[in-house]
Amino acid sequence: MNPFHPPQYFQRSSGCIFFLAFLLLWQNDLRSEDSLPHLTATPRSLDAIWRGYDPTVEPIEARTVREWTTGELTLRHVTYRIGTFRGKPATMAAFYGFPTGRKNLPALVHFHGGGQRAFQAEVRRFAARGYAVLSINWGGREMESARKGDPNTDWGAVDPTQNNVGGYSNLLPGPQTVDPFPSARNNNWFLLAVAGRRAITFLQQQAEVDGNRIGIYGHSMGGRLTGLVAGVDRRVRAASPSVGGSGFLQTDLWGLSRSARRVRGDLELFQKTMAGQAYLERIQCPLLFLSATNDFNAPLEFVGRGMKLAPSPEKRLVLAPHLNHRFTPATEISRPLWLDAHLLQRLEFPTSPRIQIQLKTESGIPTVQVTADSSRPVERVELYYGYARDPRNRFWARSDPKSKSKGKTVHWQFETPLFDLEEPLFVHATVYYRLAREERQPGDPASFALSAMASRYPEELVSAGCRATEKRRDLIEDFQQGMRNWYLLNAQNRHHWLFGTRKLADPRWEAPAEAELILELMTSQPDNRLAVQIMTDQWRSYAGKKKQTWIAFARAPEAGQNRIRLGLGDFHNAEGETLPDWAGITELILCAADKARDPRSASKEPWQGEVPVLKYLAWQGKGEIKRPKPYLSADE
Repeated sequence: MNPFHPPQYFQRSSGCIFFLAFLLLWQNDLRSEDSLPHLTATPRSLDAIWRGYDPTVEPIEARTVREWTTGELTLRHVTYRIGTFRGKPATMAAFYGFPTGRKNLPALVHFHGGGQRAFQAEVRRFAARGYAVLSINWGGREMESARKGDPNTDWGAVDPTQNNVGGYSNLLPGPQTVDPFPSARNNNWFLLAVAGRRAITFLQQQAEVDGNRIGIYGHSMGGRLTGLVAGVDRRVRAASPSVGGSGFLQTDLWGLSRSARRVRGDLELFQKTMAGQAYLERIQCPLLFLSATNDFNAPLEFVGRGMKLAPSPEKRLVLAPHLNHRFTPATEISRPLWLDAHLLQRLEFPTSPRIQIQLKTESGIPTVQVTADSSRPVERVELYYGYARDPRNRFWARSDPKSKSKGKTVHWQFETPLFDLEEPLFVHATVYYRLAREERQPGDPASFALSAMASRYPEELVSAGCRATEKRRDLIEDFQQGMRNWYLLNAQNRHHWLFGTRKLADPRWEAPAEAELILELMTSQPDNRLAVQIMTDQWRSYAGKKKQTWIAFARAPEAGQNRIRLGLGDFHNAEGETLPDWAGITELILCAADKARDPRSASKEPWQGEVPVLKYLAWQGKGEIKRPKPYLSADE
């Protein structure tokens, strides 16, 4: 029975007023112990949903389940009280660690990603750098090294975990929500942010922690949570989200209608109260956003827009080229160094690189100037450019510098030729800085990265007199410049290596209709079996298209140079269907045959010898080239 809508016979009854009063008193008594203020109407702003909540008031009720030491670190399995919701308590489980015997330590909260759990490795890694670290188990999965009977996260009457996936885009009331009317407090992210703020309270109450030096960081969904907490909790002194928390996810990408994520409830209300950008525009603490250029969860243009909103006077961007939801060592290390800089004062960060795009040039080819802070040694500068409207499928071509000028600041000049004046120009640059030996902790790489990004759109390109000078080519790669157009996973592992590129998604390397794909590679042992995987129409549901994976298995019979020819008939999907044409390619992946995710690789022929060396990749054939724009649906 809903106490706000009693049965009609009670409304007609002379005792109606007393009955309603009883029900309201019952509801107020049920919620009187709740951690959140009782509301009677939809809160219409971010301030309104957080008004009256203080994460420091309730007892934290911290409990140590188990404690152990490893080397010079103390580790604990702990729990703390998140709060009370709908009359039932909610408790968080976590791993907590710190350098044994140390006091006055800066502290970190780690937020894990979706489908993951609290990480002991994260606690150990940052505790070894000199922090007290709390990794919370917000998703509720079984804790690492759990023993029978160990307490885990228990959300009580609510559920903001991935068992309730719809709750991340929902404002509507339900059986496990806080408010009985549309409200941002019914959204999973709100409750997770409450848990994150309570984690800060936990740290402030630990004897070894300096409560005025607390930072937060997280990956993917943990990155989104990092942005939320940093936006509303002034106790945060440094923050670093990664591949999550960009904001604008409920907005269409430029030129791609229907590409926005959906919301259950009032979209305008969601944008004001729960969207990532509403929190980014309030972050005052030092902020480093770590992302990947082709990330699905933090599309690159949204990352740029979100970072522009953040009012923090100290903010930086770091981008890992060609990757989705992953990082390279030199990009990943920027986050711990950022936290070190602001919580441990171990080093000073250079300012962000600056990008200037010059569209009006004598050749009609846009030029890009990258300016780097030279306060510390610069190892190299990389500039990439691309055209695709969807950053998840964009191929990033690397441009070599045409000139370099020295002085107090250092400038590099690049060209970014265009293929189609109806498409935008996107660029990003990364400056790699060398680390001094004393600035590195065990396991740190020798350099770290800082990035910047910019874009220009068709109207600007045409108005400036730019020319489309790029042409289509049959030669895809001769590998004279190595693998810089590819991403490499486990590149030194003889069995688990994987090479991927989005180059075939670029219009310059579209296939002729009747083409074959020619691949040459060097192997150290004979009779190896290779999987060549083509992905089509990834992330194109907005155009009514479905992602497909097509795999061809090929023999490399020689120890030495091997030449492989593959046609449409060699590629099949999991249902056994043949690849109908070369249209819609978004990614090409090479790996050992037994590592392909395909039932036909069940024979398990492991790769023999060293990791192969790619030598040549090209289209050979003829036929119609121009195809419909990939963002158009079939009826367009």
